[in-house]
Amino acid sequence: MKRKNSKPGSIAKPRKIMVVLHEDDVAPRFDLALGLFIAEFAPDGSKIMEKTLVLPHPSAEDLCRLILTEKITVLICGGIEQEYYDYLTWKDVRVVDSVIGDYQWAIRRCLETHLQPGDIQRPA
Repeated sequence: MKRKNSKPGSIAKPRKIMVVLHEDDVAPRFDLALGLFIAEFAPDGSKIMEKTLVLPHPSAEDLCRLILTEKITVLICGGIEQEYYDYLTWKDVRVVDSVIGDYQWAIRRCLETHLQPGDIQRPA
């Protein structure tokens, strides 16, 4: 399902990206994720900071709070409930959902401004 902030090229290069994780892949569900990868990038694309977090329990509300506290500009995830999607986009977070693949692949595509909702990493 295409949503209003999913137009290609509509967003400048991201500053701070969060990916919800399941092992080394983008987690299939936002509300059940326990792992997070956060990275901040300079305007030239160089990495300023990165960290991996493990949450004590799954909670979409806690994730939303963390996204706002960390000043995340782009969230990469698998499935996400409409109410959380709407809330985060209202707070000016670009949500790239329905992504399937390795989290590093997703970040590379995001930095290249090629990542779109529904993208799937295909085997080489």
